[in-house]
Amino acid sequence: MTIQRIAVLGGGAWGTALALTCARAGRDVTLWEFEAGNAESLSTKRESLFLPGVRLDNSIKVTRALAEASRSDAILLVVPAQAMRSVVASLAQTVAAGCPLVACAKGIEHGTHKFMTEIVAECAPKALPAILSGPSFAADVARGL
Repeated sequence: MTIQRIAVLGGGAWGTALALTCARAGRDVTLWEFEAGNAESLSTKRESLFLPGVRLDNSIKVTRALAEASRSDAILLVVPAQAMRSVVASLAQTVAAGCPLVACAKGIEHGTHKFMTEIVAECAPKALPAILSGPSFAADVARGL
């Protein structure tokens, strides 16, 4: 499977850093942001309100349309843990079968105590759940360190 088109859902510090990393690797990147003010900053200033001083590569497309972002070869889920279920449920009907949905959020869901990959498997059963974790800082990753 060739993964060329990558969507990053979440334009906070970590989402911006991962979008930049994917763009540096030569991928076609769409960055989805829910929050209108941050989406505007990402689009016009090419900077996340949550990662000031780090410029978003011009090749990265910014959108607030989740369906547009779902048309990707892989999707990085960089949304807060408590928003994971609603975002993945919204993606479920448009994501391609076997598409990797990579949880990049720490934590467990309040109430159910489920891990992020369990939520992905439950809400988008035709997708391929995966997780990205490791010791790093968004500002360092955004700068290519």
